[in-house]
Amino acid sequence: MSNLVSYLFQTNAFKVCPNNKPFWYTSGKIGPYFINTHFLYGSEESAVEFLSFIDLEKDNKLELPKKVLDKTLSQYNSNNIYKEVIDEMVSFIKSHMNIDEIDYVSGGERRDWFFSNIVAYLLGKPHITVFKDLSTVVSTPDFEETFVKSDLNGKKVLHVADLVTAASSYVRAWIPAVQSLGAEIVWSVVVVDRMQGGNDRLKSLGIDAYSLVQIAPDMFKKALDLGIISEEQSAMLNKFYEDPDGTMKKFLIDHPEFLENALKSDEKTIVRARLCIEGDLYGLKS
Repeated sequence: MSNLVSYLFQTNAFKVCPNNKPFWYTSGKIGPYFINTHFLYGSEESAVEFLSFIDLEKDNKLELPKKVLDKTLSQYNSNNIYKEVIDEMVSFIKSHMNIDEIDYVSGGERRDWFFSNIVAYLLGKPHITVFKDLSTVVSTPDFEETFVKSDLNGKKVLHVADLVTAASSYVRAWIPAVQSLGAEIVWSVVVVDRMQGGNDRLKSLGIDAYSLVQIAPDMFKKALDLGIISEEQSAMLNKFYEDPDGTMKKFLIDHPEFLENALKSDEKTIVRARLCIEGDLYGLKS
């Protein structure tokens, strides 16, 4: 785990804010960290380039899975960070479930594909590529052939993803798409669990849910022990873990200039600050 924690910080996949400068989230809330798990592809630059590649190629659904595999295999063979992450996932899967019971591996558009295609290939399993519109294509284990199929009746599926937060993508898209094929997601493995109820939600749906890294005190301690974060950052992360809304509400009360400055900042920050204020997301008006 220590290597994965190091890599999360080294690639900026997990980024902690400077003191008294929490990040703005899309929801209008604030917090002390950002997670971009796909940066474990090796770097932010290479991950962004890969996303652009996917966007250019994804309209050709039958050719995309092989192209994604080729890109990830090339990166696997040339980038030690990405190789170690993928090897860790494969080893984890082999040690936590019976590989012979897995009929298919699935992954959803887009960030899951940083991990799911190559994991399926290394496990020797056919792959279900799931798109946001809930359409699917199925590839052979070597990805040399890809088909539109609808007759996977009774097949058991392992879904591989980059991140789970509240499992909303699973419930909205990945689970229904796989069910439409007559198959079932039986297992889920993600690189990072944000510890915001996602894996518990999946377990309540009968899915065995696993993660390699949990955004939790054990991880913060590991990062502190490795000298990656400071005592102050560790304390902030632990407080946020225990009470996200309460911690950030206190911060806003103690630092009224933070909202004032946000409303004078760039357009994206202004929109998020207005969401926070107009929605009274931290109960500051009461």
